[in-house]
Amino acid sequence: MSDKPKEISQDGSFKRQTNRFTTPFGKKEEHLPVEAGRYRLLWSPACPWAHRAVIVRKVLGLEDAISLGSTSPMRPNIDRVDWEFSLDEKNLDPELGIQYVSEVYYKADPDYSGRPTVPVMVDTTTNKAVNNDYFNLTNYYEVEWSDHHKDNAPDLYPEELREEIDEWSDAIFHDINNGVYKCGFAHSQEAYEAAFDTLFARLDELEERLSNQRFMHGDFITDTDVRLYTTLARFDAAYYNGFNTNRNLIREMPNLWGYARDLYQTEGFGDTTDFDSIKRHYHVSITINPDKAETNILPKGPDLAPWEESHDRERLSSSTDKFRR
Repeated sequence: MSDKPKEISQDGSFKRQTNRFTTPFGKKEEHLPVEAGRYRLLWSPACPWAHRAVIVRKVLGLEDAISLGSTSPMRPNIDRVDWEFSLDEKNLDPELGIQYVSEVYYKADPDYSGRPTVPVMVDTTTNKAVNNDYFNLTNYYEVEWSDHHKDNAPDLYPEELREEIDEWSDAIFHDINNGVYKCGFAHSQEAYEAAFDTLFARLDELEERLSNQRFMHGDFITDTDVRLYTTLARFDAAYYNGFNTNRNLIREMPNLWGYARDLYQTEGFGDTTDFDSIKRHYHVSITINPDKAETNILPKGPDLAPWEESHDRERLSSSTDKFRR
């Protein structure tokens, strides 16, 4: 594994590495078999990409089918970028018996040279990473894992909306989810300002869109809302000052702020959102550069009490249920 991943382009812009393990789950011979109890999802509560997989896992009732391993929000102070199970007894994941997430990557590919990322699905029969495709993982949970959903589980990826959901997934990924990282990791003023302008142009668009509908596709929560939420939840606490996305706070955008609170107060969203881990990871840990000195200053704010305040978003919906069943 390289000491410093090469994710900065010549123009100073941040280019996220591609995923190494992308075999989909499904019923075809070349697919990963869907089998309850076989896989373990590794995540960090600090990571937005992993958080959305955990939200969908809980909303759909997949906890018994897919076990969960949690890493510390603090990067280990070693000679590479990694995630560590330092919150567990003996610093080992209790099911896999590993200290670092990289171990399941090396087990699957001894020549792996990228950052070991979360979320990653691990086949517990081999302790090998089998899927770290964060972009598509929630869709696999929603479709391919449907036989293991809880009774009356919601439909987060309805067939008639999939084309529209996929279009928004792509836009939200490039401009918002990864957009904040393009701002924070930019190595030139030009790259930073371009990412900044794109990010806030998209947020302004969504502020307007959410002025007359409760969720991204109407009355019901879908996969799109999960993807957007994990960035909104981290914005004021981490990205605003840590990544210089400081035109304004999400709390200053009334429709997005009410929308974020509406989701936070929904089972699976707020109860999997760990603001302390988020702040520790982005402010006093290291990110993609292991040579970065720790600041050791953990911000006291923002005040979390407003997340529980009334959002008044029900007035935009004709349904009393946030989920489509």
